[in-house]
Amino acid sequence: MPHLPDVVLWSVPAFVLLTVVEMVSYRLHPDEDAEGYEAKDAATSVGMGLGSLVFDTLWKIPIVAIYAAIYELTPLRVPVVWWTLLLMLLAQDFFYYWSHRGHHVIRVLWACHVVHHSSKKFNLTTALRQPWTTWTVWPFYVPMVALGVHPAVIAFTSGANLVYQFWVHTERIDKLPRPFEFVLNTPSHHRVHHASQGGYLDRNFGGILILWDRMFGSFVAETERPVYGLTKNIETFNPLRVATHEYAAIARDIRAADSWRERAGRVFRGPGWQPAERAVAAKAPEDGPSGNRAPASVEEPAA
Repeated sequence: MPHLPDVVLWSVPAFVLLTVVEMVSYRLHPDEDAEGYEAKDAATSVGMGLGSLVFDTLWKIPIVAIYAAIYELTPLRVPVVWWTLLLMLLAQDFFYYWSHRGHHVIRVLWACHVVHHSSKKFNLTTALRQPWTTWTVWPFYVPMVALGVHPAVIAFTSGANLVYQFWVHTERIDKLPRPFEFVLNTPSHHRVHHASQGGYLDRNFGGILILWDRMFGSFVAETERPVYGLTKNIETFNPLRVATHEYAAIARDIRAADSWRERAGRVFRGPGWQPAERAVAAKAPEDGPSGNRAPASVEEPAA
């Protein structure tokens, strides 16, 4: 078994230091166009992050068992040396892109990921607003394990990807030089991802590289100022509600469904999906952008 560091744990002091620096920067140089910080919102984000550490530990038990079984069954083995580690980090980032994209367009997966989009602020504490139900993520990395990548390497590369994405959750950094903006996920690209405007929805899914979005048609550059949060915000700082509100909305929609086809659609189709007859009614102008896929609504199945 390869001995690789827990990069998330090692990065915690840097997370704290950078967050304090960002908070101080808003005090010293206020920006009327930036969302900045709000105490309750930041506390909720930190609470969600701490809770995710606990729940992730529980989810890892069955996930590691599944990965270990697949790894034992495959005859393939990828050695862990510096250059293969770079290739595996690249592969993990590729599968992360598809995992992230899937979690925006399949409602039961969105119920997990919506947590990360539930803040109307955008600062470094937003990066800590992590879901508590990450059991939906593991299937996307099965191909790597089947090709002989040790599960410990999956954990290491996933941690490295998560650590990289911490710094892109800020409004204090404008656009970087063009070569960086072309290749990497940057604060500018990630601000678009967290925005709730129609033209920005379901865009810029990359973790480390933005090249995947450019390759697969999901890239949008930042032009107008983003409006953060969901298209219908949850208006709560209760961590339990933040973690579970979309699952509760799915359950309500299943109970109200008229057929098994509708029930399946409420779970496995997009966050904004409705049966045709209800979709027509929802197109009334006063209902707003209910046809958008994500971010999703809390009370109604509208994105």
